[in-house]
Amino acid sequence: MLDNLEKFTKLKRRTAGIINIDPLQRGGILTPEAKDAVLEWADGYSICDFCTGAMDKIQNPPIKSFIHEVLPEFLDVDQVRVVHGAREGKFAAMHALCKRGSCVVADGNAHYTTLLAAELSGLKVERTPVSSEPEYKIDPEGYRVTIERAIDLGDEVDLAVLTYPDGNYGNLADAKKVSQICHDLDVPLMLNGAYSVGRMPISARDLGADVIVGSGHKSMASCGPIGVLGARDEYAEKIFRRSQLVPNKELELLGCTLRGAGLLTMMASFSHVVERTKHWDDEVQKARWFSDRMESLGIILQGVRPHNHDLMFFKSDVLYEISNTAKKGRYFLYRDLKKRNIFGIKPGLTKQFKLSTYLLSREDLQTVADSLEDIIATYTKT
Repeated sequence: MLDNLEKFTKLKRRTAGIINIDPLQRGGILTPEAKDAVLEWADGYSICDFCTGAMDKIQNPPIKSFIHEVLPEFLDVDQVRVVHGAREGKFAAMHALCKRGSCVVADGNAHYTTLLAAELSGLKVERTPVSSEPEYKIDPEGYRVTIERAIDLGDEVDLAVLTYPDGNYGNLADAKKVSQICHDLDVPLMLNGAYSVGRMPISARDLGADVIVGSGHKSMASCGPIGVLGARDEYAEKIFRRSQLVPNKELELLGCTLRGAGLLTMMASFSHVVERTKHWDDEVQKARWFSDRMESLGIILQGVRPHNHDLMFFKSDVLYEISNTAKKGRYFLYRDLKKRNIFGIKPGLTKQFKLSTYLLSREDLQTVADSLEDIIATYTKT
């Protein structure tokens, strides 16, 4: 095996000219400045040459001001650190704030990594109700019911988590109401903003979030894996506490997190990220326009309406019916879209799938809709 390693040296990914509608990638596509930063800082622990013991204190490149001044202002929260991803941020917060054996209350649409973070922290998880299809809605009052039920059963609820928006349907629950309910019951709230921080305006303070996490590679035009973790001072004191054995290192972060290109790409893209959040209303209107066009083809949007996010989940009986007779079976859609330079719907999905319209032009989205219309017409005729 070690005599034939050439295949590992030719790792090409054709992206020129494609229309990418993958929700995981739309908000993470690198800016030209970030691509330059990758080449400049890709070697190993590149920024460690400038470290005197604490990564977040490096002044050249200006990591210290980015982490301790720029990011807290952007998220409107007291303290922020850069972590390996939103999931690592959730785990650090849970591990620091919750007693082992206590309970975390999460929304019924919570990402699986919320459950993993709780499990690895030795916590129980209770989930709030979700309404039936097609809305899959989270009612803020579900937090009151779920927290009080857990307490009645003898559990200590140390933290609540709201996914904002959820990663399946793009639903944005009423975070302010959720935080009010949680605080009435003396439970801190963590906001999972993997699909919001960096895409849309977010104020942790205004939403009432005590802790907030975001994803750089999903939503902040950064080379991943990378994320951000912010907290109010009261909770930051626990999450970012220092080691007793190595006093200049923060324990929950295992001392240092991003030590190379990922952090520098986030910094290089950041002015673009700040600017694009100012145009979020345009992105929402574009998503609604596209979903209307999809529904005219019999591809039906799921989730709360009016839809308020670029991430969308569709159900499509018409494409599923085609997959039952098409020569390529359920892979026909992926392959037919690929021929038209459209990527992002996972291979084998026809009955239901997710996509994102974020930062795509209306012309590109028109191409996607026209292509789907053409594919349906072609198979319907045969």
